[in-house]
Amino acid sequence: MIAERLRCRGFRNIEEADISLSPGVNVFLGNNAEGKTNALEAIYLMAAGKSFRTPREREMVRFGSPFFEVTLDMKDSRREQEIVFRAYSQEVAKRRECRKNGAPVARLAELVGCFRAVLFCPEHLMLVKAGPAERRGFLDIALCQLSASYLAALSRHNKVLSERNALLKQLQDGAGDSSLLDVYSDQLSLSASQIFVARRAYIKQLDRCVKRFFEELSDGGPSETPSLAYKNSLKTDAPIGEAEAYSLYLKALTSNTAREIAAGATLYGSHKDDIEITLDGREARLYASQGQQRSLALAMKLGEGEISMEYTGEHPVFLFDDVLSELDPTRQRFLLSRLGDRQVIMTACTPPPFARDVRYIYVEDGHYSDVPPGDMTVRREPENENENGIGGGAT
Repeated sequence: MIAERLRCRGFRNIEEADISLSPGVNVFLGNNAEGKTNALEAIYLMAAGKSFRTPREREMVRFGSPFFEVTLDMKDSRREQEIVFRAYSQEVAKRRECRKNGAPVARLAELVGCFRAVLFCPEHLMLVKAGPAERRGFLDIALCQLSASYLAALSRHNKVLSERNALLKQLQDGAGDSSLLDVYSDQLSLSASQIFVARRAYIKQLDRCVKRFFEELSDGGPSETPSLAYKNSLKTDAPIGEAEAYSLYLKALTSNTAREIAAGATLYGSHKDDIEITLDGREARLYASQGQQRSLALAMKLGEGEISMEYTGEHPVFLFDDVLSELDPTRQRFLLSRLGDRQVIMTACTPPPFARDVRYIYVEDGHYSDVPPGDMTVRREPENENENGIGGGAT
């Protein structure tokens, strides 16, 4: 899968831009606050249907503009496609318009998965140490790009969960219709069972990938064994199907209503899930060093890309937002050496190390050019002529 051309109008600090991308390594190069991450954000928007920086589309509209429009020309194994995402500012009643190959798209969910990307930014280095919500977000972004049915189940679950929580708070205050609780419990159990089966299967695949990448990262040195397990409110990772999971969720939700009313919140469901990450049997969040935690996070993101390829037969596009500056040389080299046959689009303030055959896109004040500004000189000698790096034929 290749992103070939990005066009933006009224997006963040970009008044108008038309950016061609190479199928190899692309680096948005420039100083801070010039618009490097804005371009990466626009590309990611086409994969996830949302920003990785804000949940509010109006915040991405350029000041003084009534809307933003992002157009991505992409190519997969079957054909070339064009995706258009337009969102309006708060002052305009219409929220958004999307098109795929010129045809209007009624629901944003129909776009998610057309273009697949793996995002890696500095915040992801805290994936192991962060709370369960961040790891659930990691799962959801990965799975939504691979499965329309998962995206639909997750959307239903979040909607029903919000309504059920509102009812529980009403019941806590002595109001509300208690008969609706069984209806919501049934709906929530149905969507949670679908999410359960998908997450369990994905985490098993991810565990396999993380073990391999983490071992390779040790490069023959002392190595601990990582393990990823599915932690859920059913307290099981047994190979049960949707029907059994549905029954277990429904039992939990209908036999603990008094406790939930007292709490004013739903205590069982997919919103309580987590990935349990251990290193030699010890909880990595508590006992792994910062370096080990970063290696685990790196292995998880590479695993996300590997699973995407296994599901679809195509590598996703890798997006790096200033992540190399947060990694030591060993991890920089490892990361880049694994991506030699994939499209990579990254942001950086200085040319990335260990990288060859790079297409630099120079960024200044929301403008993008193949020619560096007058005060910018890019010259970097390879650290080691024999060192395989990204774009240098490494696999």
